[in-house]
Amino acid sequence: MTLKIPKRIARTLISSLKGGVVPRIGLPYITVGRKNEIDALLHDVEVIADGGASFRFIVGRYGSGKSFLLQTLRNYVMERGFVVVDADLSPERRLQGTKGQGLATYRELVRNMATKTRPEGGALPLILDRWISEIQQQVVTETGLALNDGRLDGLVEQKIGQVIQALNEMVHGFDFARLLTLYYRSYRQGDEATKAKVIQWFRGEFHTKTEARQELGVNIIISDEDWYEYLKIFALFLKQAGYAGLLVCIDELVNIYKIPHAITRQYNYEKILTMYNDTLQGKAHYLGIIMGGTPQCMEDPRRGVYSYEALRSRLAEGHFGGEHKDLLAPVIRLQPLTSDEMLVLVEKLAEIHGVLYGYDPKVTQEDLAAFIRIEFQRIGADSHITPREVIRDFIEVLDILYQHPELTVEGLLHSDSFQYAKNAVEGEETAPEFAEFTV
Repeated sequence: MTLKIPKRIARTLISSLKGGVVPRIGLPYITVGRKNEIDALLHDVEVIADGGASFRFIVGRYGSGKSFLLQTLRNYVMERGFVVVDADLSPERRLQGTKGQGLATYRELVRNMATKTRPEGGALPLILDRWISEIQQQVVTETGLALNDGRLDGLVEQKIGQVIQALNEMVHGFDFARLLTLYYRSYRQGDEATKAKVIQWFRGEFHTKTEARQELGVNIIISDEDWYEYLKIFALFLKQAGYAGLLVCIDELVNIYKIPHAITRQYNYEKILTMYNDTLQGKAHYLGIIMGGTPQCMEDPRRGVYSYEALRSRLAEGHFGGEHKDLLAPVIRLQPLTSDEMLVLVEKLAEIHGVLYGYDPKVTQEDLAAFIRIEFQRIGADSHITPREVIRDFIEVLDILYQHPELTVEGLLHSDSFQYAKNAVEGEETAPEFAEFTV
């Protein structure tokens, strides 16, 4: 075995991939292909770090690697000092809603706020405490005062005022800045209850303005209508707090496509348009937004993103696309991995499986090639086969061989019991599953 990988990571990779989900850790061990797409997105990262903003759609069929690409980028930017927030849309989480669905998305994003030192999420208190500690240290260094000196508080508050001055000019920025100051005072006084309430406010968990006024003295709360404004404020604040910027990853755009009422869908697409325009017109800074969806939820003229003409005219492919893909365009369409790339991937998986269970993989290069050949011989495989299906099939083969040492790869592949994993995209383009919805 040549692969050096901790058993803990090997276990996470194998169990996640077998379950059809993207692992949060260990992705460099299994990254194959997508170099051009990753390079294009990394260009955006540089733009964001320089004070700009970006907006991208990543489009691909179920199991094609959208979530994998998002997770890879997520891990990369955290290593480079970015803060990342991510959320999957669902019937309860939308971009716009009248019953708290937009706010629910914001709450999920903030709940999953992650940094290099807190990659699993829940990083907001850590970010605030780190920021305050650094400002304190700056003032101590500049003045020579001790941390317990009573004069320090006023000077630190002045410093905080200077740092968050830029926030005051933004919509709702003044109240945001006031709450940051309140958090500092609570931090200094050891008032954990007030600190928790401020965190609660930042998470969008206050339900009424009256409640916010009584508890914190501010007459404003984060709501369905304005939650996106607070993401823009957060992006600017995080830059002031020493981070490179904020990356927002929103997946499962198909859940907007599935909304039964046309007007509600349009409101959600209008929200996307607002975010798109803001990032491209320079109204947002240090902010990147990436949304993931299927070809159908993007391009369906009746209910997809392209049903909203203002978005279609901005996002539709130009006349010169064709076989030469423009990866600098707002929409990145994921192409299927080639058989050669999949061969490299299954080779990596065989080694990881061996590390996990403590054996030398007995599958040969010929076995791997035979497996890939059979997978790609499916009808429509060239355009419809997805990494998720191939991975699931291959891990199943490895599991069976490990449990039944008397079996061989060749014998298993040619046995009557061998069945492919169900094609994750069968019928996806015909949309029978959405038949219950009305326009």
